[in-house]
Amino acid sequence: MNDEQPEPTPLATGGKRHRLALVAGGTAIALGIAAGGIGIGLALHPASDATASRPATVQPAIRPWKYGNGSGSDSTPQTTSGTPATSAQKVGVVTIVSKLEYDGSSEAAGTGIILTRNGEILTNNHVVEGATSITVTVESTDTSYTAKVVGTDATDDVAVLQLVTSSGAKVSGLTAAAIDADTLAVGAAVTDVGNAEGTGDLVAASGTVAALDRGIQVRDEISGDAKNLTGLIEVNADVVSGDSGGPLLDAQGEVTGMVTAASSGTRDVTGYAIPIATAVAIAKKIEAGQSSNSIVIGLPAFLGVELAAQQSGSGVLLQDVIPGQAAQGAGLVGGDTITSVDGVAVGTPQALTAAITAHRPGDRVTLGYTDAAGASQQVAVALGEGPAA
Repeated sequence: MNDEQPEPTPLATGGKRHRLALVAGGTAIALGIAAGGIGIGLALHPASDATASRPATVQPAIRPWKYGNGSGSDSTPQTTSGTPATSAQKVGVVTIVSKLEYDGSSEAAGTGIILTRNGEILTNNHVVEGATSITVTVESTDTSYTAKVVGTDATDDVAVLQLVTSSGAKVSGLTAAAIDADTLAVGAAVTDVGNAEGTGDLVAASGTVAALDRGIQVRDEISGDAKNLTGLIEVNADVVSGDSGGPLLDAQGEVTGMVTAASSGTRDVTGYAIPIATAVAIAKKIEAGQSSNSIVIGLPAFLGVELAAQQSGSGVLLQDVIPGQAAQGAGLVGGDTITSVDGVAVGTPQALTAAITAHRPGDRVTLGYTDAAGASQQVAVALGEGPAA
């Protein structure tokens, strides 16, 4: 591995962000989630780490592969030295396609791990963040299903999905991935299996464990906000975009980690994976419905408005409303200014976001607003389900 690594190139293909994305001259905000499903990029920087004196500079392979005409889509694929996955390596692995726009104009592709026979899927949070619909293909049978979001943990970059049939019932009879939660040794052989470049075909890239208990810092390219991912497995393997959420296999072909990040800009790639024991422990909390400061169960509450780029601070000016969502159904239109939620004044987009995220889908809230003519109004709104958090 090279000692000298360049600064990361931000990846604009889906990762955790809280951003206000410019849409049609305004700022789209999905009030309680990311901005209307626009794809995002993260720059990862090394965090302090006791296991090595010079941790690598990394970027997200944590991005899924992004395509379509949404914000920040990639046009040049990365190269990979991986080979087509074997039949054995496909067992328990799925490919994921998330639609990111309400008009279906952008998609992001990633990977996931089958946890149970009835279709619970483990993946990265950023693979599904902002998704308005999710399709999952079981690679060993080439069968596709719709996926529902069970819950997400943006802090630790973990999400759990549930595959359902066309009737909405849980699927059954799947083959779950073989899990090995034992601690790896430095130098152990590992294999990354993933939906490299979003082609829908699994690719395997072999390597070795370079270090354990590594820490990296994830920085939002838009807001500059940073968070730390810790306790990661560092591997010398050719991890590329689209591998997000896929399995890191040990020498016995069992899942020992979930791939979440990789270096860029150098010939030798360094990858990072969440230990599978850590990811599964979070997944169990999600499955049990244990919400917390980091875990969101199900989908967040959603108002569905686009905010004007320029705000006065005396209320929240709407640029437009998203068709078919709660705000439009309540009669709100572009040019209205929201001034309160349930009688509590809101003067900024952040205050409005906080007021909406305090609720669950289906909750009814009373919005105070001033219409374009300057008249004060009130309306009751039943909040909808937003894109995945």
